[in-house]
Amino acid sequence: MLRDQYAVDKFFIEVCERVTAMDAILVQIDVLLDDMALYQQVKGDLSQRYGKTTKTGRSSTPVEVIVRMLAVKHLYNLSYEQTEQQVRDSLVLRHFCRVYFEQVPDDTTLLRWANQLQPETLIAFNERLAHLAKQLQVTRGRKLRTDGTVVETTIAYPSDSKLLADGVRVLGRTLKRIRTALGERIGNATVLFRDRTRSARKVARTITQRARRQSQAAKAEMQQGYQQLVRVAQATVAQAKQVLERLTTEDVQPLLRECHTLTTFLPRVEQVIEQTVRCVFEHESVPASEKLVSLFEPHTCIIRRQKAGKETEFGRKVWLDEVDGGIVTRWSILAGNPADETQWQPALDQHCCLFGEPPHQASGDRCLYSPTNEINAQEQGVKRIILPQPGYKSDARRRHEAQSWFRRGRRFHVGVEGRISVLKRKHGLDRCRNHGEEGFHRWIGWGVIANNLTQIGKKLASKACGF
Repeated sequence: MLRDQYAVDKFFIEVCERVTAMDAILVQIDVLLDDMALYQQVKGDLSQRYGKTTKTGRSSTPVEVIVRMLAVKHLYNLSYEQTEQQVRDSLVLRHFCRVYFEQVPDDTTLLRWANQLQPETLIAFNERLAHLAKQLQVTRGRKLRTDGTVVETTIAYPSDSKLLADGVRVLGRTLKRIRTALGERIGNATVLFRDRTRSARKVARTITQRARRQSQAAKAEMQQGYQQLVRVAQATVAQAKQVLERLTTEDVQPLLRECHTLTTFLPRVEQVIEQTVRCVFEHESVPASEKLVSLFEPHTCIIRRQKAGKETEFGRKVWLDEVDGGIVTRWSILAGNPADETQWQPALDQHCCLFGEPPHQASGDRCLYSPTNEINAQEQGVKRIILPQPGYKSDARRRHEAQSWFRRGRRFHVGVEGRISVLKRKHGLDRCRNHGEEGFHRWIGWGVIANNLTQIGKKLASKACGF
């Protein structure tokens, strides 16, 4: 049964206060997380884990403990195992997480509860934090700066041979589990359940070795290797389809997981085979939008931003809006690699919706400039629009961008790069370690929330110290 919190242990609090002291910033975050609106938003998702989670069953980890432990995880960029260890071994974190002398939840328990949170809940959670920041005078919402970055997914560098070998491996091990469960009940088992993983791995390794050489003989051997690897993958796909068809006549209740794996990965492996044939044999330039670069993280996109030393990135493009005070008010996970200028209007609309009025100043990079974007910002009531024009500039435009307020706005906008750097280095937005598209949304959401909690805590701690 879902419960709200542990009973307050005054003896523990007294012991904790005598032995050690909580960091000033953590004290302010502790007070901030006592807000009931934040608590209720998360509780709604956790109560949906099972049909009667809120009514029956053994007592669960309290909602308050879950929220605060997830906050600790992302505040310090820890893994679930590290979070459990740190909270268990620290009196301060036990106090902060409201665990007291109770048993700290296991890392797997925390992971299961964390997966219950929906992306929309984290968005609402962050909006509530932005409202609290305004009430506490951490921000006034008068300045808006917006920029994008790429958050990589946890995948190996994609190659056609690696993807084909992975596909054969996943389908092969799933077929092996099915054979173990069913025994000889499916006829012709030797053919249907033949494991080609070793063959695929060997051919893929040969292709990788030949790719390092530039001779014509090596290229010819690569072509032969790809032909063999594609045949192996096609044979494995055909086996998996036959087994899946025959399972319809069996009792598949014990094999639901294996059936789900086959139905999930079969289309992906077929897509990899198709793109390999088009690219290697037909010498076609396959568009990035039609490529699959990971069997396990299929939402991963190919993004080219002409960055020095990193021309191609594999992940998702994330757009961030930041207001004065260092508060990130919005994040948007984009599909593919759309033009940056399309993100200007959503940033202004969200700001007006959140704060009830347009920003006094809004800024973006050159890639966001367009006459339409400037006109729309003026119509919405933005007084100072900082959008430098790329390329050739007329004399009037140069004089406009040479004004002191425009130059100050450009200097203010540069700070958004620092905010992105902090999010990547401190809160884990360099690479997402969650799985799946929903997991990616949770990772971004908690990273932004951790940043906002830290920024609000810093400002309030400074005020409390009289700075």
